[in-house]
Amino acid sequence: MFKRKTGSTLPAAKRGYRQKLTVMICAMFLLTAMLSACSGATENSSSDTSGSSSNSQDQVTLTLLVDNSQDAVSQANAYIGAFQEKNPNIKIELETRPGGSEGDNMIKTRLATGDMTDVFFYNSGSLMQALSPEANLLDLTDEPLMDNIMDTFKPAVTYKDRIYGVPSASTTAGGWFYNKKIYNQLNLTVPKTWAELMDNNQKIQAAGITPVIGTYKDSWTSQLVVLADYYNVQNQVPDFANQFTSHQATIAGTPAALRSFEKLQELHDQNLMNKDFLATTYDSGLKMLAEGKGAHYPMLSFAIPAMAQNFPDEMENIGFFAQPGDDDSANGLTIWLPGGAYIYKESEHIEEAKKFLAFIASIEGTETVATSSSPTGPYLIQGASIPDSVPTVVKEMLPYFDSGQTAPALEYLSPVKGPSLEQITVEVGAGIKSAAEGAAAYDKDVEKQAKQLGLDGW
Repeated sequence: MFKRKTGSTLPAAKRGYRQKLTVMICAMFLLTAMLSACSGATENSSSDTSGSSSNSQDQVTLTLLVDNSQDAVSQANAYIGAFQEKNPNIKIELETRPGGSEGDNMIKTRLATGDMTDVFFYNSGSLMQALSPEANLLDLTDEPLMDNIMDTFKPAVTYKDRIYGVPSASTTAGGWFYNKKIYNQLNLTVPKTWAELMDNNQKIQAAGITPVIGTYKDSWTSQLVVLADYYNVQNQVPDFANQFTSHQATIAGTPAALRSFEKLQELHDQNLMNKDFLATTYDSGLKMLAEGKGAHYPMLSFAIPAMAQNFPDEMENIGFFAQPGDDDSANGLTIWLPGGAYIYKESEHIEEAKKFLAFIASIEGTETVATSSSPTGPYLIQGASIPDSVPTVVKEMLPYFDSGQTAPALEYLSPVKGPSLEQITVEVGAGIKSAAEGAAAYDKDVEKQAKQLGLDGW
């Protein structure tokens, strides 16, 4: 066997070449290691960016649509601010729409075109039922948040035994605001009958003051005398809502219901409204009342927050009474249940929208909104109460609630409400139509809607 020599047998030149080769190989390994490290750093950086992107995706934006009244916007912003503070990953963008029939049409158009916001505030009762709830609104019947809602409210947002909304505000009353300074000046007392009210109006007119404020530029306000009279209709015909829904009774053919239109006609016939009532707006009407330029304003109590904000020094001079009937032993208040907060069925953020509605339907939600907008009646959330700080005019309504002398407006007891009522009441209030003609026109107006709803008897 050949023995391996311990010394190198290569020439010196070759030994130098071999050393250079070794250095090159080491350098290559070192470069590879460095590139690998850089690649790892890049991968880690990419991973961090991905994580940041994931966090960004957790930020959800909900859209909310409400009407453009001062109070509605104020309430919505209060809900939004408090909710976002508790849920910083959910941003809510507010959109507004007009009130009245223009706003109704906008809601229906946006639903029909698939352009609705994630959440929207809208009427409860018959107008909600006209939105095709099964097709457009998220069914909330079995959601835990419904445990917070009083049963009084649920029928107003129910369609075919399924519940679609939660109350977005407090209850509201329909009746007559009055200026207490004028009443004190003329030594008048709050009327319990329609005849007493008309007698007060004559005395006010004789003193050179506008007895009744008309704001028909905003045509929806023309309906109040007719709608606020429903307590008196139900008192005389307890089953009227069911008879009306089944077409067994009509407005024109029921003396108690026709009387509501007759009262509106009397205001015109006795020339009791301001001369420019067709050009006067709702906001101007509130100003007239607060400044004592008009003694009475038939209106919903939801006007209270706007008056409190715009005329804080006059609030103790504003009172409220139920629209009187013809029987002083049966004086009661027609109430409006709160509007509803609804989730668009095709929303891409259903769970976040449910979370927002759960906040609205909580005691904390009512306490939040009460700080920006004084409640106009009791809340319909379990355990919620009215703060002691509410204006006196709100407290004047509470005895009606405490004694049970209230009735929901017809639109909460029947799905039948025609879309043209405000145009018809403008015509009656302006003397274009008589009470009988207006009632008959409204009976025709409701027929189309009743047929669309597929109601029996139509």
